[in-house]
Amino acid sequence: MLPAPDLQNLQRGYAPTINGAQGPLNRRSFLMCALASGAAMSVGGLTASVTPSTVSAALQNQDDSLFTVEAKFYQKLKDRKIKCKLCPRECTVGDRERGYCGVRENRGGTYYSLVHSRVCAAHVDPIEKKPLFHYLPGTVAFSLATAGCNVNCKFCQNWDISQSRPEQVPSEYIPPQRVAELARQNRCPTIAYTYSEPVVFSEFLMDAADAGHAAGIRSIVVSNGYIQQEALEAAYGKMDAVKIDLKAFSESYYGKVVTGQLKPVLDTLVTLRKMGKWIEIVYLVVPTLNDSDAEFRSLAQWVKTNLGADVPLHFTQFHPEYLLKNLPITPVPTLERAKAIADTEGLHFVYIGNVPGHPAQNTYCPQCRRMLVERVGFTASKMLIHKDGSCPFCRRSIPGIWHG
Repeated sequence: MLPAPDLQNLQRGYAPTINGAQGPLNRRSFLMCALASGAAMSVGGLTASVTPSTVSAALQNQDDSLFTVEAKFYQKLKDRKIKCKLCPRECTVGDRERGYCGVRENRGGTYYSLVHSRVCAAHVDPIEKKPLFHYLPGTVAFSLATAGCNVNCKFCQNWDISQSRPEQVPSEYIPPQRVAELARQNRCPTIAYTYSEPVVFSEFLMDAADAGHAAGIRSIVVSNGYIQQEALEAAYGKMDAVKIDLKAFSESYYGKVVTGQLKPVLDTLVTLRKMGKWIEIVYLVVPTLNDSDAEFRSLAQWVKTNLGADVPLHFTQFHPEYLLKNLPITPVPTLERAKAIADTEGLHFVYIGNVPGHPAQNTYCPQCRRMLVERVGFTASKMLIHKDGSCPFCRRSIPGIWHG
């Protein structure tokens, strides 16, 4: 269990104490104190198995063998070229070159991931921060990331790690078994792969999920869903829950703002549903770019038809970041309009995110309309759902994983 001061800091959005220092959640609050002192990295009072000085020396000497494993999803071509089969980009990569994500490299015709166990950010987060509202509410997740991403969203909040190559950010060697140990010792029932884009560190994610499951710890992923079907089934097949960031419901937005495509993400959602995975969707509402009534309505209709009315949909508030600092924060009435449209189209669990204290952050029974889960910030302050997953007032089944 985290010390009481650290639990209070989590509720305020601050990182756990690291070497006596507190600060907002970012990779520096996780790494920099330890790197500066030369001590072993500490997460929630726990120490990783390799000291920063060891890893830093290895990186300075450009010895990345600790973090390098052969990629699982690629095709060998002539002249020592390869074609990556991880995401829809299908990068063709020459010898000694890297793919778009910057974390996978062709070495003599063999493709390698450079970020296995190469953790650049870690934190103990409330599960509601992912956000997952219907999956073990009130618990915390041991959350981690490596550098890299396979898109370049102009509004990215974690661009300093997602748009960096692995050697450009401080990182620590945390192998899968150690990830499971840290999760267990911090009393986290789940490991969350998040912050950057887990698609690009699929090999690490798969091995960490296996280690976690062996220790009785589940795995969840926060992803853009931009992944090929074979890799999706292999990697996310090991996940117990998936949150997909659906950036917009138009191909033009994906092309101009995300540098990706919409259709593969929709295909991912359909496949995950067929696989029986618990899924939730977040739609970041960006003023003037993806906030029309027509887009909200088309999105809600697609979700209901292809995934079902019970899949939670979160409309979240945009804050100016990275390359979109010229736009304003999303007005709350816009988020309420989006929710009203989705409600009218028949979705049962539509939430408003990034607006602390808004009543649309609570969970209500679609049948009797009684409040079942009350949330204050990232804390589930009250949960009335029965252990069998039913409403205590009308006995309607409320989809989700409510108890461990």
